[in-house]
Order: sequence, then structure tokens, then C-alpha cells
Amino acid sequence: MKVFVFVVAFVIFLASLYLFTLAFAVPGFEALIFSGGIIGVVIAFAIPFHLLKRVQP
Repeated sequence: MKVFVFVVAFVIFLASLYLFTLAFAVPGFEALIFSGGIIGVVIAFAIPFHLLKRVQP
């Protein structure tokens, strides 16, 4: 279960890094896409820090 949670968090983290780079290529929606990237990083770090310790001891 820990490996699955890690893979999901890592995929979310990589997708948010892609959103960071995409924000500078899309005119008009820079702030929205960049904010989505920040929220993605926060979620990717919150999954293992807060949820993983509750799933397995």
C-alpha cells in the first residue's frame, strides 16, 4: 500500500511540475495554471505526510 501511495503522490508532483512549465507558455491563464501547480505540489506532499501514517502503522 505504501508503494501505491508513493507512486500516486509522485505522479501528482510530476504533473504539477509540468503545470509550472506550462504556465509560461499559455497566454492569459498564467496565474491560474501556476496556482494549480502550487496546489498540486501541496497535495503531493500532504499525501505521504498526513495520510500515509493513518493508512499503515
